[in-house]
Amino acid sequence: MKRMGMIFRAKANKALDRAEDPREALDYSYQKQLELLQKVRRGVADVATSRKRLELQLNQLQGQSAKLEDQGRKALALGREDLAREALSRRAALQQQVSDLEVQHQTLQGEEEKLTLAAQRLQAKVDAFRTKKETIKATYTAAQAQTRIAESFSGISEEMSDVGLAIQRAEDKTAQLQARAGAIDELLASGALDDQSGLAKDDIQAELDRLSGGTDVELELQRMKAELAGGPSAQQQALEGGGTAAPQDRAKEQSHPRFEK
Repeated sequence: MKRMGMIFRAKANKALDRAEDPREALDYSYQKQLELLQKVRRGVADVATSRKRLELQLNQLQGQSAKLEDQGRKALALGREDLAREALSRRAALQQQVSDLEVQHQTLQGEEEKLTLAAQRLQAKVDAFRTKKETIKATYTAAQAQTRIAESFSGISEEMSDVGLAIQRAEDKTAQLQARAGAIDELLASGALDDQSGLAKDDIQAELDRLSGGTDVELELQRMKAELAGGPSAQQQALEGGGTAAPQDRAKEQSHPRFEK
């Protein structure tokens, strides 16, 4: 059970970490500090109010004490010593109250000074925290934006990689089709493939084409031999003589070559 509880707490903490926004946490902490500062300020105001009330009471008692002293003088001047004694007795009681109030006033004044100093220090801390908070929030926001941009570029890179593969496959397929088309053209030219038009050549036409091709080769071969020997070719001789010359005439022409036509 303890292990299950620990696993549950770990998963809960992980979920909270994903859901927590540091900027919201900083704002919440700053709000709490402002509330504490406000409480300290209210405490300073309450102490100052109490001090002010004591000052009013002191002023009132001191005024009564001065009045009783004046009444005692007047009674003594009129020969009423008893009234003068009573006035002085009341004045003495008031002086005791004044002394007690003065002690309380000094205590409250000291407490007010301490609270005022604490409020000033807390204000300075709150201001520093606010500056740091805004700096951290700005840094976090910038880092978050950079992370999103990096993730976007990562996605674009993956998509571009897929596009590159698609282009490569298309180029390979195109090259394969071009090679196949070229091979088919070569086979058609060589006659290895039947004419797809359905007009197949018969055996006689094929033999005539073969003989014609062979005659052309023989004539070209004789012409080249004659050029190498320095004399006219057999074809030229046939054109000039109108036919095939006799062996004697060919021998005579070879022994007496023509220099002019």
